[in-house]
Order: sequence, then C-alpha cells, then structure tokens
Amino acid sequence: MENRRFILIALLGAVLFFMYQAWVKDFAPAAVTPAETTANAAPAIADEIPTASTATAAKPAAAAETTTPGAAVESGARVHVQTDVLAIDISLTGGELRRVELVGYPVAKDQPNNNFALLSDKDHNWFVLQSGLATPEQPLSSPQTAFTSAQNSYKLADDASTLEVPLDFVAADGSTLRKTYRFKRGSYDIELVQSVKNAGAANISVSPYVRMWRTPPADSSSHHMGISTFTGVAFYEQKPESTNYRFKKLKFDELAEEPLNTKQQGGWIAMLQHYFAVAVIPPAGEANTFSAKPSATKGFLGQYVGSAAVVAPQTQHDFSTHLYIGPELQDGIGKPKEGDPLAFFDLHGMNTVAPGLEYAIDYGILTPIAKPLFWLLKKFHTLTGNWGFAIILLTLAVKGLLYKLSEAQYRSMAKMKKFAPRIADLKERYGDDRERMSKEMMNLYKKEGFNPLAGCWPLLLQFPIFMGLYWVLLQSVELRQAPFALWINDLSAADPYFVLPVLFGISMFVQQKLSGQQIADPMQQKVMQIMPIMMTAFFAFFPAGLVLYWFVSNLAGITQQWYITRKLENETPVRKTA
Repeated sequence: MENRRFILIALLGAVLFFMYQAWVKDFAPAAVTPAETTANAAPAIADEIPTASTATAAKPAAAAETTTPGAAVESGARVHVQTDVLAIDISLTGGELRRVELVGYPVAKDQPNNNFALLSDKDHNWFVLQSGLATPEQPLSSPQTAFTSAQNSYKLADDASTLEVPLDFVAADGSTLRKTYRFKRGSYDIELVQSVKNAGAANISVSPYVRMWRTPPADSSSHHMGISTFTGVAFYEQKPESTNYRFKKLKFDELAEEPLNTKQQGGWIAMLQHYFAVAVIPPAGEANTFSAKPSATKGFLGQYVGSAAVVAPQTQHDFSTHLYIGPELQDGIGKPKEGDPLAFFDLHGMNTVAPGLEYAIDYGILTPIAKPLFWLLKKFHTLTGNWGFAIILLTLAVKGLLYKLSEAQYRSMAKMKKFAPRIADLKERYGDDRERMSKEMMNLYKKEGFNPLAGCWPLLLQFPIFMGLYWVLLQSVELRQAPFALWINDLSAADPYFVLPVLFGISMFVQQKLSGQQIADPMQQKVMQIMPIMMTAFFAFFPAGLVLYWFVSNLAGITQQWYITRKLENETPVRKTA
C-alpha cells in the first residue's frame, strides 16, 4: 500500500517534471547571446557619461563604455590585491575591478587550484565593475582616467585584519581624486571610497556612480534536472510612499524589453548568477538612482548613481559605497528583516552586509520549507563537519517527527493485509454490484475502526520536504562541491558510479516485499515489479545528496515497518466475517 502511494506520487512528479522539461526546451525564452568581439574591438556606440545634473534627474544615463572590452593592458597598468578570500586585479585605467577570483571556490572539483573568477575581462565571460565621479559639465573621473599607485601589488598581512589600496589622480587644475578600496579579513564586503579635493576657485557639484557591466555567463541557459537557476539583475526596491522595501528580480531578457530606472532612498542593486552575487550598496537612506539595461556594445549594465554633493574650494568630500563580490552565503550575507516570519531561521554571522541581501538565495515558493531545512542542516553540519552526515541526521530527524504518522501508516498496511481475505469474500459476494460492494467495504472499515487513507499522510508530508531539500542542494553554495565519503565527492552532483541510486532501488524492492501486498491484477503486478528499476534510473540523475536522503529514509522506514508489523502480529487478530 505504501509503495502504491509512493508510486502514484512519484509518477505524478515524474510526469510533471518531464512536462516542464519539455516546456523549457520548446517554449522558454532563449538566453541572450552576447555579440562576439575581438580583443581590440572598440565599442560601436558609447553610452552617455552621467553628470551631476543627470544623476539626480528622473532617468539618469549610464556611464560611458570608453574602456574597450578585452583590450590589451600595458605592463604595470594593473595592481594585484590578495586577501585571504579574494584575489583581485585592479586596472589603473579607470581604477576598475577587472578580475576577482574567489579563493577556496574552485572552478571544478578536479581543479582545486583553479579559483572561480566572478569578475573577469575575458571576452567570453565579460564582467567588470567600474566607478567614478561626475560633474555637470564633464566626468571628473571615467573608465579612461589614468590613476597611479604606489605599489604594483598589495597583500593582507597575516597579523592584519584590514587592507587599503589607494589609487590617485591629479586633474589639470590641481584637484585630486583618490579611490580607496578597503578589504577586511574573511569578508567579501569591499568598501569603495572616492575622495575629491577641490583645488579650484569655484564650487563643484559631484555625484558618485558605480556600474556593473557583464555578458550573461556561458551556462546561463543551462538547467539542472529541468529547473533553471536565476541569472540577472536584482534590487532592493523601496515601496511607493513607504519606508519599507521589497526584493525584486529581472532576468536579462526582461531588461531587453523594459529597462530598469528607479529613484529611491537606500536599497541596493546586484547582478546574480548561480551560487554567486555582485552587489552595489550605497549608504542607507541616501537618495540614489538604480538603472539596468542592455549595453550599447555588449551585455548588460547595472548601475548606481548617488546624490550630488557640492564641494567648496580647498575642501574635500568622500563618497563611500560598499561592494559585495562573493558567494551567496546564508550565514553572513544579510541582516534580518523585521517582521519576517522566517527570521528565526536566518543564519547571521559577523560578516553581515545589507538588509535584504539574504534574499539573493531564493528558494521561490518552497522558501517556507527550504529555509528551515537549511537551518537544520547547518546545525547538523556544525555538529558533524560533513554535509553528507548532516543529511543523514536530517533524514532521521524527519522520520522521527513523522513517526506517529508512519506508525498509523504501517498499522493501516498491516490491517489491510489482515482484511484481504474478507475483502476478497466481499468481492466474491457483491462483485456484480459495485455500489453494494463499496458500501459493505465502508461498513467493514467503520466497524473495525480502519481508515484506508491514514497511510497517505507521511508520504504527503515527506514529498514537500523532498522537494525543499532538492532546492537546498541546488541553490546553496555551502553544498557546492561538498564531499561526503568514499566515492561521493560532490553531494550537489549525481553519483558518478550510480551506487546510491542502485541502493535506493534495492531498498524500495525490500519495502515492497516487506509490505506483503497481494495484487490480483497482472498488469499492476508487472508495474510493481519494474517500478524499483524505473525509479533507480530516474534517481540516477538526481543530486547524490537527495538520493542519500531518500535511501536513508527508506532504510529507516524499513526498520520502522518491520518493528511495527511484528508488534501488530502479537495483537488481537481481526475477527472473521460473520
């Protein structure tokens, strides 16, 4: 009986899965393909540089794309920065971030020394971060501004907690501009301070801007088991006539149809991809403008433009902006949002960055299930130090919580076995009168206090947990390339040798035999016989962590079923039909 219900639910899920996969293949919007450019190709059309006046206008323009994508860089024109978690290349042309590698996050499991580059100026994976200051007449600094640096490289010292990297520029009138990147140990939060000192005789109005410029990643159109992960722009939008905010996402193809332009107090703008985020976070409460649109040359732009500040002669003004460039970590990426019913399950470390940034890890409609699951997984991981053992403990915890329902399920199955002769007798008596037979069966169930639907609840409750865990494995960077034991070196990928799926199939077969259900219909018998094989093949492509969960769940279920069945066999037998 358990397996019948499991089969029905699994088949329904499989049908929906393959229907969705077919829909994705045939009808989903195609990924935006960046135009190919050669190493020395110049932009076709330069986007307008923001000025202090346009920065506060309703529709500010984007900063100029005056840096040629993929252009050759002269020797010494870059400054290399090394912290414990980041490896950065800063171009002295524009003072922009041209490459940022995440230390400890390999590109692939078999390339442990090849760090993943979240920012890169390689033409096939273009993603750079530019910044500058604008005045009403012309940009005070742009992507072409030639900065100088006292050193070619900087490294966070072993006994230091912070590192500053200053870049300097002197204008024709003697005014100075300094860009300072401030890094913290163990942190992906970078503070960018743009300081301007007015050496002229008149006031100047200056606005800061920071811009993300990228082409969609090469795997932006890929799907994991038919479900695609989000790639695009996200921003923390202030609600109209309110001090509250909401998280919004826009895919790149949506920006092509309707660009973003929003003016508000505070918030942030980011570009997200699977597991990783780049966010621009202005000071809280500051009036600013966020915009995002297709680039005039290649890819897409996501930009922040701050409020203008008047800098008097012989005075200095500092503009501070925070940048988050790193993995979407759930235990140190955001600050709790007041009134969030799931705030208890937020794992907030010391390295918090901005309110709402935790929503970059988006589980969609399964958030109420997936978020507590990850919270519990994290607790078990802290205890065991291994995500695989954490999944095993989670499975046992779920089975423990559902024990009473499981007991009712197995009692139902055991009673059904005992009722089998009496039901067969009723079928023999009233086989030609289905209405009478149904009535007599219901009377039998009522008389014996038997609910044939009681066994459905554990399965119905466990299936959302199964799907929630699937999203946790798919979306959580903490489980990216996480090893378990023996041959399983990545719980977020399929078992390379299909051992776990085979063990799952065997456990399913054992459950069938243990249930001892007798099926009269030959067709149903054949379906039941081949179902473990079909489910083994189906689970062969699921993440190993998910198959581990279901396999351990089956083992626990077999143990529970054996214990409860033996216990029931010693109870009073069912009375014979009068």
